[in-house]
Amino acid sequence: MRVRFAPSPTGQLHVGNARTALFNWLFAKKSGGVNVLRIEDTDVDRSEIRFEQQLHEDLRWLGLDWQEGPDVGGPYAPYRQSERTKVYHDYAERLIADGKAYLCFCTTEELEAERQKALAEHRAQVYSGKCRACDPKEVQQRRANGEAAAIRLKIPEHPIKFHDLVHGTIEFPNEAVSDPIIVRSTGMPVYNYVVVIDDIEMRITHVIRGDDHLSNTPKQVALYEALDAKVPEFAHLSTILGSDRERLSKRHGATSIAHFREMGVLPEALVNYLALLGWAPHGGTRETFTCAELIKEFELERVTPSPAVFDMQKLYWLNRHYIAQTDPQQLFELSLPFFSRARFVTAPDATAREWLGKVIALLAPSVDKLDELPGRAALIFNYDAKAALEIYENRELFHVEQSKNVVRTFAVLARSESGLLSAERFKAIMNETKAKSGAKGKDLFHPVRVALTGSHSGPEFDKLIPIIEQGSTLHLPTHVKSVRERLDAFEALL
Repeated sequence: MRVRFAPSPTGQLHVGNARTALFNWLFAKKSGGVNVLRIEDTDVDRSEIRFEQQLHEDLRWLGLDWQEGPDVGGPYAPYRQSERTKVYHDYAERLIADGKAYLCFCTTEELEAERQKALAEHRAQVYSGKCRACDPKEVQQRRANGEAAAIRLKIPEHPIKFHDLVHGTIEFPNEAVSDPIIVRSTGMPVYNYVVVIDDIEMRITHVIRGDDHLSNTPKQVALYEALDAKVPEFAHLSTILGSDRERLSKRHGATSIAHFREMGVLPEALVNYLALLGWAPHGGTRETFTCAELIKEFELERVTPSPAVFDMQKLYWLNRHYIAQTDPQQLFELSLPFFSRARFVTAPDATAREWLGKVIALLAPSVDKLDELPGRAALIFNYDAKAALEIYENRELFHVEQSKNVVRTFAVLARSESGLLSAERFKAIMNETKAKSGAKGKDLFHPVRVALTGSHSGPEFDKLIPIIEQGSTLHLPTHVKSVRERLDAFEALL
């Protein structure tokens, strides 16, 4: 079995293409076959090497590899279409010589006039085929004179039928296809032609791609037949939709793999989620899979033709699952860039790294993606008493005299302590505050939490307080204020 993933390097890899790459990879792994990476860069104006490099990085970040490709070579190199021009022209000449293709001298104006006439007569807008009937001697003479001509494939006089592993048997009437151009008058071969030549040359047995290519398939099948080549098995994957059930696009938010990486979505979560878009495992209820488990379960026959809706919340749910499963040291390394970008840390020493590891362990269970960590950590790094009291619900809380009394009582007791407050001493002070103030439950804890963090909710005090206290002793770009410093600043504003 041989499959290929053949993207164009004209932009970033997005989720639709990434799912196609994943399904090809899973099929190759499951069947013990070969996965080929081929770069379709015939669009010279838009193709850029930086996008090809980004593509390699994104695929490897997802954990996908390939046995043949432009960077690793292989028996059917080159694997960039821009380097295969002679192959395409040789095949085109062979098709002309065999009477399977012909030169078309129609100008753009003539073709547009044909199209407008078909529109007016409510007919299919297909090429009339008038250059099929040109006298061979006249064709040779016009070509010898250097007259511009495209090359068209002769579509056979019978319906074009093929089997799709997702959609079943599909048939197109030949009149609906017309004679497609395979090489433009500029000498540039077109997509539907070169992709077939490459698949034949590279011995591709299964073409797994998005269903937006379904309408291209009859032209490609006709080309296989014209070249007496075996038609591969096709599997056209369903369209991915946004939450509004329109085709997924940038207006739905993140769609590129690079964007998901920047957000702090783990590759394991994204691969797991992409696999579930248009494919269902046996039983249909399980939702979390390692790559090894996906390979074991994967079958093209279980791919559904129905469109798949991209649910960001489902992806975040999976990401939380994989964050929880990640080794603490690995999670630290993944999270560190986000803290560095927020300027909370720069080149932390061993003590600061150990402390930051505790911060990450405390906050990671509450985030959907790792780029949320600095925001959650702001209550540790960026304490601002004035800003806390400008929040409406906090201001309302401290209109009640009992809330002020709780904070003042707690502050007096905390200042009587020597050294850093431990979780145990904090709990003891809270109990004393409860006894002295008469407050309990949320009337006791909310004022203290707002005074120390500026928020009504957050991590458990017994884990948070030691982190705040230890952080205040470290040399960080942003000074972490101690419990007493926070109380002093807050009480001064009451």
